[in-house]
Amino acid sequence: MRRNTGATSGKAEGARVLPPIRYTEFKLPNGLRVILHEDHSTPIVAVNVWYHVGSKNEVPGKTGFAHLFEHMMFQGSKNYDDDYFKPIQEAGGTLNGSTNADRTNYWEVVPSNFLELALFMEADRMGGLLDALTEEKLNNQREVVKNEKRQNYDNRPYGLVSARIAELIYPPTHPYHWLTIGSLDDLNAASMEDVKAFFRRFYTPNNASLAIAGDFDPAEARRLVEKYFGPIARGPEVKPVSAPQPHLDHEIRETMQDRVSLARIYMVWHSVPQWTPDDAALDMLARILGGGRSSRLYKSLVYERQIAQDVFVANLSREIAGQFQIVATAKPGKSLAELERAIAEELAKIKSSGPTREEMERAYNVIEANFIYGLQTVGGFGGKSDQLNQYAIFLNNPGYFEEDLARYRRVTAQDVRRVANQYLTDKRLVLSVVPQAQRQGARREAKEGAPAADGTVKKEGGVGQSAQAAMAKLPRPKPDPKFSLPPIQRRRLSNGLEVLVVEHHELPLVQMNLVVKTGGAADPQDKAGLASLTADMLDEGTRTRSALEISDQFAAIGAQFNIGTGWDATSANLLTLTRHLDRALDLFADIITNPAFPQSELERLRAQRLASFRQRRDNAEAIAQIVYAALLYGRHHPYGHPLTGDEDSVKAIGVDDVRRFYETYMRPNNAALIVVGDVTPATIIPKLERAFANWKPGEVPKVNIPPVAPRDHAAIYLVDRPGAAQSVIQIGQVGVERSTPDYFPLLVLNTILGGQFVSRVNLNLRESKGYTYGARTAFDFRRGAGPFVASAGVFTGVTKESVEEFLKELRGIRGEIPITPNELEYAKQALIRGFPRGFETPGQIAGRLEDIVLYDLPDDYFNNYIARIRAVTLDDVNRVAKRYLDPSRMAILIVGDRQAIEPGLRSLKEIGTTITFVNPEGRVVAGEESGASRSGEKSAP
Repeated sequence: MRRNTGATSGKAEGARVLPPIRYTEFKLPNGLRVILHEDHSTPIVAVNVWYHVGSKNEVPGKTGFAHLFEHMMFQGSKNYDDDYFKPIQEAGGTLNGSTNADRTNYWEVVPSNFLELALFMEADRMGGLLDALTEEKLNNQREVVKNEKRQNYDNRPYGLVSARIAELIYPPTHPYHWLTIGSLDDLNAASMEDVKAFFRRFYTPNNASLAIAGDFDPAEARRLVEKYFGPIARGPEVKPVSAPQPHLDHEIRETMQDRVSLARIYMVWHSVPQWTPDDAALDMLARILGGGRSSRLYKSLVYERQIAQDVFVANLSREIAGQFQIVATAKPGKSLAELERAIAEELAKIKSSGPTREEMERAYNVIEANFIYGLQTVGGFGGKSDQLNQYAIFLNNPGYFEEDLARYRRVTAQDVRRVANQYLTDKRLVLSVVPQAQRQGARREAKEGAPAADGTVKKEGGVGQSAQAAMAKLPRPKPDPKFSLPPIQRRRLSNGLEVLVVEHHELPLVQMNLVVKTGGAADPQDKAGLASLTADMLDEGTRTRSALEISDQFAAIGAQFNIGTGWDATSANLLTLTRHLDRALDLFADIITNPAFPQSELERLRAQRLASFRQRRDNAEAIAQIVYAALLYGRHHPYGHPLTGDEDSVKAIGVDDVRRFYETYMRPNNAALIVVGDVTPATIIPKLERAFANWKPGEVPKVNIPPVAPRDHAAIYLVDRPGAAQSVIQIGQVGVERSTPDYFPLLVLNTILGGQFVSRVNLNLRESKGYTYGARTAFDFRRGAGPFVASAGVFTGVTKESVEEFLKELRGIRGEIPITPNELEYAKQALIRGFPRGFETPGQIAGRLEDIVLYDLPDDYFNNYIARIRAVTLDDVNRVAKRYLDPSRMAILIVGDRQAIEPGLRSLKEIGTTITFVNPEGRVVAGEESGASRSGEKSAP
């Protein structure tokens, strides 16, 4: 066994050392690498497996296999032939997987007493997946992958660009020529033996790395690893993929048409593989050029010239090759040629004189801070277990953390200038994406092979008899670990600001969340979006700092600041390293207490927001969210307008409106500050008193949220998107307020219905029918009655069938398909056991405490949370299902291709054949057929 602290030798002089990541590692005789990292701060444990296989290990004609197995690995294995989400989620855990060109990973984060379960599951699919693989499972997951492609590529603005870039800059035989999701034709043509052969070759212990991080005993963990993984046979040795470094001999220019409102330019150069010389310098160059508002291209294109809506720069290095990208979206009325000239000017400047000392320091400090921020969690994507495996697989050194950071510290300004000249040459791809009214071909796909309308045998939600038999084979957990919530220490500043302090000394960082108890519900009827625009204006300049100075000074210390508006609150959040707390707090308080609201910044933000409204019309999911709120509440209800407003309302907002909103609602006696991290009340309160001394209290008017009359019948609303590859469905009604005494029964009910992967709607529409990449339900609890929604993006050809299945599940949960005692207990255990996961990081803790201050919950609310879940009975859940869910009165919204889906929707006789057609803003389309409205309804004005 090798022991390592994660520190490395040869660090650059002056390099700052990360907190040590101590770990031990060993190898099993079958070649499996095992890495153990203890972190006892929260009673959870992460199990993370990386296989050194990705889409680059495929060959032309047989692509998409690695990604397909990401799906297949959750479908059951030799000793547990059922859905993998069921036992892990009942244990209160979470799990997922992902695939890219170079690797596939799978992970679970579970309460620490369920470590054996997670290891058993991972070992069983490594050693026994093929024993349970069937044609039915394979065909089902092919359909799910098709829906994933439709959702993430075909139905998304600019979604097809990445595939075209790969085709243009890599030769057809290069392993990066195709996307990870692969060719659907290849997947359709793949035989069972093709798929099995791929698994046998790559999903073996000697081609994998297992990391365990969190609250566990190392000796016990080793015993369990040897027990479950030890018997798995070693596989064939996997040879590294070799390919010549790709290059371009000349510039390639191409124009794509897409159904987008704003044109976009992509500039792509070949760069270097990850962790090779020049990789760090190219990363620094990318941050200096396009890393947020402090970057050169943002300042020039977005802020000063105002010719770009946004700009993005990244050095996308991968295992065997890399690419450097600059992406910019043109503002309305601006040309891509203008953008290209402006980008060329900035590139010429950095090639000529290189970056400044301040730019280099800012770029490094952001990178350093992000390294530390990334150490907050043990599991999931990017957590410590994931990073340990990344370094193990690609560098054969799990403890590469410190050296990884040190290589950035060694980068000089001359290095950045050199790589700009060496790599960003005229040998590049320039891809222009321009608007087109309709993307051709999508409608044709809607008429191709859809999944069978009757689907397969439905899997029951929760735990049915077959699932019980499978779960009976699983290892039993140890007793539940003890979990004590960190104490809340309350203080109040002299200006009335409530302060909640939670000490969390694991890492040297501090999270501050300022919650102002007013949000978008306070917008005047004719000035929707005012709360949101006021929040956006806060960091656009103070009486002593300009917007760019604020951005530069945050970047100089690696601090993260963001501000956003919800319906009931506006939250300003700060994350900083403890050693920079004083500087970060000075900036934070200046933004909150001394905003200047410059007219020029308002005009710039207004233009940016108006352009964003054009962009959201390109996105079916964004359209659905806007229209759904208008349908449920009417556009003049506080919850019925878009949070960011619309074109007319934003044009009507002036500086005086913004200042008046700020002075009315942004008061310390209407706010609370949550501080979580490496502080104590004794040290932080005097700092806060000084920082907020000039923020004065005042009278704050109450925001009235009127009730909404219930609908008297169900109705279908349709937004036409010709050629859409998917239909976005949202079904529901006005729900309940956060203060309802039925909150906990509703929480359990939604968990059963659509609040987790193994919920009824997802098991039906995704796992059984293959109609969607994911289906879900949610109650949005607010100060007033928020919406309930059941939603999914589904294949166009099964839109009607998907609506039918949603309605069947909604009727079923009310009694037609009774909730079983097993389902109830499953959902309760998932919520109870998963509770500690929500308190692992300072950001998570601060986020949970926002509910306490916003909805006036008692300080011991979370101490009683588990008992309240345990107290929920079957009668409670049945009662709230019948009271709050009535599909016969719900709004049914579909955003999709009218020509393809209208005939089917008109055959839904239980709802009626009338369809109301609305535009992307939720207004009835003039001259179109409209159904009857409920009494007083203003759903589609």
